Amino acid sequence: MSLEIKPLNDVHFEQVILLGNQVHGDGYLDEIMLNEIVIKGKKNGINANFVALDKDKLVGFRLTYAPGQWLSDKWCSPQLWPVAQQQLCYFKCNTVAKDYRGKGVGKALLQASIEATQRQGALGGISHLWKQSPGNAAVGYFSRAGGRLIKIHENRWNNNPEHPDYICIICGKTCRCTAWEMLLLF
Repeated sequence: MSLEIKPLNDVHFEQVILLGNQVHGDGYLDEIMLNEIVIKGKKNGINANFVALDKDKLVGFRLTYAPGQWLSDKWCSPQLWPVAQQQLCYFKCNTVAKDYRGKGVGKALLQASIEATQRQGALGGISHLWKQSPGNAAVGYFSRAGGRLIKIHENRWNNNPEHPDYICIICGKTCRCTAWEMLLLF
């Protein structure tokens, strides 16, 4: 494997959308959503979104909002965070193709986003980890990176206005998956 981590740009959009919908379920990403995510991930000329390539084949991606570029919602618990929201990035999504899981791809993508968001001024990051991810890998890798549990949210992605056409690969149209709100300080 010759893994290369690069900043996400529009030439990767089609492959990112395809992989995101394949791993998470139909309607998880589309071009409009991805454009908005990329805008939220840029600050001070620094892009916090990355792709993992193996010989030009997209095998993973990390979507991250820059500090000060995102708003908390009802699934966030800022009163439990030891750092102000303006100083935290938001780790939106980490996705790795099935054949590349367990090989350090997710870790490399997370590290690239951490380094970028630190240059953007972040002191840490918040994420909602998908507990039902294959083998609960999302919570596992984020915990190994130093993430700590803040709060558990049942039915996090059910009727989510951010993803109105989402069909969960586990639950179908009515997603009942659980999110672990976790904090990673740098």
